[in-house]
Amino acid sequence: MFDRIVKTVVSALGVLLCLFTLFEVNYNQLQPQSALAIFVGIGLVLCFLVYPVDRRLKDVKLLRYVDILLAIGVIVCCGYVIVQTEPLFKSTWSGGISLGNRAGIETTTDFAIGLIGLFLVLEATRRSIGWTVPILAMFFVAHSYYCYSSQQYDWPMMPDWLLPHAGQSAKDIVSTTFIQSLGVFGPAASVMFTYVFLFVVFGSFLEMSGATQFIIDFATKAFGGVRGGPAMVSVLASGLMGSLSGSAVANAVTTGTFTIPMMRSARFPNHIAGGITAAAASGGALVPPVMGAGAYMMLELVQPEGGFLTVMKAAIIPAILFYFSILAIVYLYSRRLGAEALDSGQLNQRKLSMFEGTVFFSALTVLIGLLILGSSPFKSVTGALAVILVSASLRKELQISTSARRLAFISFFVMLVLHQFTIPWSDTAPNWLKPFLASSWVHPVSGSINFLLSIESVLGSAIVGMFGLLIFGLIHPAWRPEMTLAFTKSAKNGISLVAASACVGIIIGIVQQTGIATDFSAAIKNVVESNLFLALMGIMFCSLILGMGVPSVVCYLLMATLMGSLLGELGVIPLVAHMFIFYFGNMSMVTPPVALAGYAAASIAEAPIMQTSMAAFRFSLVGFTLPFMFVYRPALCLIAPAGQSLTAFAVAHAVLAATVGILALAAGLAGYFRSSLSIVARVTLFVSAALLLAPITKIGDYQVGLGIDLLGAAIFGVVAVVNCLRDESRPHHV
Repeated sequence: MFDRIVKTVVSALGVLLCLFTLFEVNYNQLQPQSALAIFVGIGLVLCFLVYPVDRRLKDVKLLRYVDILLAIGVIVCCGYVIVQTEPLFKSTWSGGISLGNRAGIETTTDFAIGLIGLFLVLEATRRSIGWTVPILAMFFVAHSYYCYSSQQYDWPMMPDWLLPHAGQSAKDIVSTTFIQSLGVFGPAASVMFTYVFLFVVFGSFLEMSGATQFIIDFATKAFGGVRGGPAMVSVLASGLMGSLSGSAVANAVTTGTFTIPMMRSARFPNHIAGGITAAAASGGALVPPVMGAGAYMMLELVQPEGGFLTVMKAAIIPAILFYFSILAIVYLYSRRLGAEALDSGQLNQRKLSMFEGTVFFSALTVLIGLLILGSSPFKSVTGALAVILVSASLRKELQISTSARRLAFISFFVMLVLHQFTIPWSDTAPNWLKPFLASSWVHPVSGSINFLLSIESVLGSAIVGMFGLLIFGLIHPAWRPEMTLAFTKSAKNGISLVAASACVGIIIGIVQQTGIATDFSAAIKNVVESNLFLALMGIMFCSLILGMGVPSVVCYLLMATLMGSLLGELGVIPLVAHMFIFYFGNMSMVTPPVALAGYAAASIAEAPIMQTSMAAFRFSLVGFTLPFMFVYRPALCLIAPAGQSLTAFAVAHAVLAATVGILALAAGLAGYFRSSLSIVARVTLFVSAALLLAPITKIGDYQVGLGIDLLGAAIFGVVAVVNCLRDESRPHHV
């Protein structure tokens, strides 16, 4: 009975979290801190109800009651922030001053609530993603308090290498990290709320529409008939899935369930099948348009001209090169291994559904199209979600009656049309009502119908229609199970992200308030001086180590906060610098000993974890060279070096050099090109790849870099020709 009640509450809160986020992001009715308090509060309550204190003690009833008490504590703490922030409750404000304006004059109640809230955030994060981030947060808190106490109470001073600063008292720390809008309810939670969680919801409903199944079937049809095709299916499916999910672990689990058994049946060893899946999944967050949470963090931190489209444009060529590299390595390794293609029976089992394909490409087209037309990311994904929901109402595979489908379809369009009829009142309505009315198609200056304004107006009405369809789905008994399942899955998938963003907010609050990031960057700069390569190597190792056991977005956010400015001081273009950090945050998913994507794939492949992780590391090796390439060759990100203009030749040169270098590296790693390669040939190919993939430094002019690339290409050409002339009948060496 108890478990059933908890399950019902979790489902109800999941629905509430999704609906509240969709509504508030699009209509913005609350104060920013209040909205984030509700978002974080529901997420933390779900965390305590879903994640036990310890997995081994999940059946202990007493501890389940402790979870309930902790969830109530979250409601009290976040509820207090809401009440003390929203003008509606002004009569309860201490001294008539809102919480946001009480910085430095917080009451004892403020301090107590903040202290309890911090504990709850740390515990929720520990439950959902482990100890790493909570320990880091506690380190920053302890560091700040010790620096303050060493001056106030004559405690021993910290050595210079520990970066001492003025520090903060306990009251100031609680104020910074929980009470005010720099910490728990700060930038990290804001990005998670405004952008990322919407894509989590989008992914769940995309699965309901059947589009994810289309991805697997499409990849199978594309490569299933090629020798080693099952492995290439895994790579392509991961790339397509990643373009909409943005999560390495989720990507590995979703595609691996289908592709790993196919690879095993085609004679791939278990650990190799898992490694290929993990390597391909790790690039999911690098593929536009979604790119995981990190891309939206990047948008918030860098704020590039052109907005999210600029981030997408910078990511597209590196993403293509990354997946091309894995495809090349997998194909050549398959030839060397003698792996088989799928037989006709297996291929015929995968029949492409026109409907599911239309849903997938329609959602992708609407999402990208709205971004290109200038809509904000949250409005674009909401518009794409509307397309998904309407499409899902027509999907035959759902066990729902025809009449219920028609009603769902009608409810959307009735709401859309009715909303368009509110245009005449959009100018004269009171301000509080205007966000809920349709905007005019007519340009206020020219007086003529404007295409972009008409798109914006119809998009606003489509969002209203989407809410009508969602509410209908929750009310109608035939649709309710499907809708509730999708909402609950979205909320559960987002729990760890909500908790992590809240905990990272503690670190960001301390860093921004004390200026420790500036001291940290200065200390690193003193070590590397003006050597950019050393700085990049240092950031790479820090990202890989920090990324062990924490979500890639958390790794990126911490490294960007601490070291993003350092690369800027060394002359790296800000967006490229953040892309560098972002890539290595994702590469930590396949870096032993803690490779989360490798772990997930190993469990499906029934293979040793470390062997699988090492295989994943080997197959994704190009992902460790690409970031260095686009730092030194920003043309790969379609960005011109400082003081120069971008030319087609520069882009073509960078892409061609990278492509040939990737082929050389792939052949060297696989030990096979057209036939098996000798040790000497493999070493020569590694030399060729090093020349082609090596950054063009400032040791010479552009001609020197071009000469190095031509030398590398020539070496590859010689080895390739010699290998092609060998007798293919000679046995392969695995």
